[in-house]
Amino acid sequence: MSAPHGGPVLSLDTLVRLGRGLRTPGPLRRLPVPEGMTAPLGCDAVAMPARLGHWVMPRLPRVGCVYADGTHWWWLVPADSDQALEWPAPVHYATGAVLPDAERLPGLLHRPEGTLPYTPPIPLYLALCRVTGTAPSWSRQVSA
Repeated sequence: MSAPHGGPVLSLDTLVRLGRGLRTPGPLRRLPVPEGMTAPLGCDAVAMPARLGHWVMPRLPRVGCVYADGTHWWWLVPADSDQALEWPAPVHYATGAVLPDAERLPGLLHRPEGTLPYTPPIPLYLALCRVTGTAPSWSRQVSA
């Protein structure tokens, strides 16, 4: 296929693949699931500034694995917990629990009893909305 002016037409898939090829990522660092635990639903992570973590933790009915360094806390959640949710700023959602810019992995701050490492994503999302003063995405008014 060619463009009206004779050049090739690039599909969106091709452009995305080319764009990804331009990046030179460092080593990918993935938050580990602690020994003796299983992650049957896969793992993603929700990162937030440490100051928010101190406010969020007591608001949750169950806390899964939480990793921390001096500035951020990362919460393991089931994979695809970002579907249909707009996590509030300054929260960062890390697919695959990958921390690509981290020089080293943070330490394990909290490990739950049992074998599942997850914090339930909806209570985590609602707690984060509360402490950041953000309305949950499903309660916002939709314009026509």
